[in-house]
Amino acid sequence: MPANHPKVPREEIVDQLADLTHLFKSQLHQAVRQEGAGLAPMEAKVLMFFARRPGSTASDLVEHSGRDKAQVTRLVQLLVDQGLLLREPDPTDRRQQRISPTAEGTALQRVLHRQRQRLGQAMVKGLSSDELAALSALLGRLRDNLAPPG
Repeated sequence: MPANHPKVPREEIVDQLADLTHLFKSQLHQAVRQEGAGLAPMEAKVLMFFARRPGSTASDLVEHSGRDKAQVTRLVQLLVDQGLLLREPDPTDRRQQRISPTAEGTALQRVLHRQRQRLGQAMVKGLSSDELAALSALLGRLRDNLAPPG
């Protein structure tokens, strides 16, 4: 016999997802600030991208993030100026620049990663393995529903 679940308005689900995303990002930003890293959220995302994909290009980040090329270029330059990213010419195509984190950028990325892991664990605290699997499947479906075709 199916359980009786109250009907939840779709708008409420959208609001809950937006609230959760905002809360997670806000707490992550606060935790990173307390660690002494003065990065804005988008700067942290750029650093994390190149830490996970060293040697990528700014165009790779534009494609991955959907952000404006000018915005990505400004963010990369800011992180280069802060000594967190390094640009090097592509040996096969001098028009391209490969971007990787510096040692300082890698150390900061580790701090960001630890804080993100800690918050993620706190967020799912008390959920069973079955609940986590169901949540993951549902979130995947939501993402797929919004993903551009192709």
